[in-house]
Amino acid sequence: QVQLVESGGGLVQSGGSLRLSCAASGVSGSIFSIYAMGWYRQASGKQRELVAAFTPGGSTNYADSVKSRFTISRDNAKKTVYLQMNSLKPEETAVYYCNGRLLKNDYWGQGTQVTVSS
Repeated sequence: QVQLVESGGGLVQSGGSLRLSCAASGVSGSIFSIYAMGWYRQASGKQRELVAAFTPGGSTNYADSVKSRFTISRDNAKKTVYLQMNSLKPEETAVYYCNGRLLKNDYWGQGTQVTVSS
């Protein structure tokens, strides 16, 4: 069973930066490397939405609202995926979730709270 654990959330002022990490366990590095990994967020009272993700082919997708400010990256040797978030806005306050998908497997982390104060 793959487990994903997010970290790096917290309170930041508008315009600030945070780097989220998602560490995977229960999977080898070689298998992790072919997982499509992504970050989603869910604000209070809203649906969960895609923030950024790697496709199965290894390219990246970003929500239009975060392009040029957020960067998703991964270190397969460490079985970790990152989300660098710059120029954060108050409306981006949400719980950020890590997701990993491979074939029929679909795993989620427990989420990490990001709060952006104005």
